[in-house]
Amino acid sequence: MALLEVRGASFKYGNGRRVFKNVAFSLGAGEVMSLIGPNGAGKSTLLNCLAGLLPLETGEVILCGRDQKSFSANELAQMIGYVPQNHVPVYSYSVREFVVMGRAPHIGTFSAPARRDYEIADSAIESIGIRDLRDRPYTEISGGERQQAMIARVLAQRPRIIMMDEPTSSLDFGNQTLTIRLVRRLVSEGYAVIMTTHNPDHAIMLNGIVALMDRDGGFSAGGTDEIMREEILKRVYKTNLNLVYVESAGRKTCIPS
Repeated sequence: MALLEVRGASFKYGNGRRVFKNVAFSLGAGEVMSLIGPNGAGKSTLLNCLAGLLPLETGEVILCGRDQKSFSANELAQMIGYVPQNHVPVYSYSVREFVVMGRAPHIGTFSAPARRDYEIADSAIESIGIRDLRDRPYTEISGGERQQAMIARVLAQRPRIIMMDEPTSSLDFGNQTLTIRLVRRLVSEGYAVIMTTHNPDHAIMLNGIVALMDRDGGFSAGGTDEIMREEILKRVYKTNLNLVYVESAGRKTCIPS
């Protein structure tokens, strides 16, 4: 059974502008989907709909065979972990306290995090490689470091599906590479992962399902070799580019002409 199944999904804003239509795909445990497309294509909006933050106009989102609408907020949080594109800090919690908040769906309403919750949070912090940030105020770390802390918080949440909205956007080149490796590791551990990205190379590196959205509301999904083709990317991004095989890397890379 698929962890996530989307059937005939469409969305439009109150002004009548339709963002996407006829979105359909399924994703199972141990699978990754790279969601690519130009600015304004609706990638973030689609993630928000899948996470239950925005209502679809038409269609269904099915989680483990059950309609998303039937889930309580707490049940949904135990199923889906969401890393937003931007997160504005308000309170100066330590990074450790911020990460342990990911345990909220597993803690009673009037209960405090237990020792086991802090152990899980510490493990998530270690896995992301931000141990040196653990005791620093969340409000005083950089945007890239906050992005890493957000990913750690989602890992502490222990969901079955992880959705990441441009998780590399604030990261330097080295940390972008580490994030892609982390995503591959999560997939190998059985998570289903959806990640939006503006970098076609990320989709090539992940080598899973690729979903392409365009500004006309179109959606197509398939294998990496099926979607990551020069003629398709040129049409969607409206720019000249080449896909070149790099022998030393053992894969193709996308190069603007």
